[in-house]
Amino acid sequence: MMIKCIAIDDEPLALTLLEDNISNVPYLELLASCRNVFDAMKVLEQNKIDLIFIDIQMPGLTGLQFIGTLEKKPLVIFITAYKQYALEGFDLAVVDYLVKPVALDRFIKACNRAKELHELKTGKNQTASPAADYFFLNADYSQVKIMFDDITWMEGVRDYVKIHLKSTSKPLMFRTSLKAIEPELPSSKFIRIHKSYVVAIESITAIRKTSVSVKDLELPIGETFREAVERLVRKK
Repeated sequence: MMIKCIAIDDEPLALTLLEDNISNVPYLELLASCRNVFDAMKVLEQNKIDLIFIDIQMPGLTGLQFIGTLEKKPLVIFITAYKQYALEGFDLAVVDYLVKPVALDRFIKACNRAKELHELKTGKNQTASPAADYFFLNADYSQVKIMFDDITWMEGVRDYVKIHLKSTSKPLMFRTSLKAIEPELPSSKFIRIHKSYVVAIESITAIRKTSVSVKDLELPIGETFREAVERLVRKK
């Protein structure tokens, strides 16, 4: 089970070191690196994030202020050069509070704690049932069954989502959003490439700097999602 995370730090070197540490933890999937909390807000709006790594002293909003504004709070690990904020950090029920420079073994220990809490939160620490290969969506007072392997790509259009299937030339349209659907999709099979597009990984025929080819279509890569696409290429 992958834990989707973001890293937030206004110092480029510190952010690079944090990315390197995250890359050493096999169950962490870094969706975005942000230089400020305002960019992080956009990522949180468009993705389901399980864990936030965040500095405290940053321009605009501090890390403490930012975490305090979140209604639905992911797990949080503070990484900062200032020990004096530890009490405030733990008042926000964060997973851990790391003081820079952070040794890799101490970082992994904090991540393991986050993993345990995530498993308790999601119930994944219990004996899991075989993963479903489908999900249901509401349409015209009925539940429509969509097989994951039948999907090529999905497009968010205002208050609707178009789902393009292998089994039919005409896409299915549902009154919902990609944000609502995305938690239902296995990350091993699908990737969000743009605020308006989610594609089935096996349907991708080519990846370019600014676009992804799905069959004979060119779908744009959003700047927020570029790192996730590049990471997919590196994995393969």
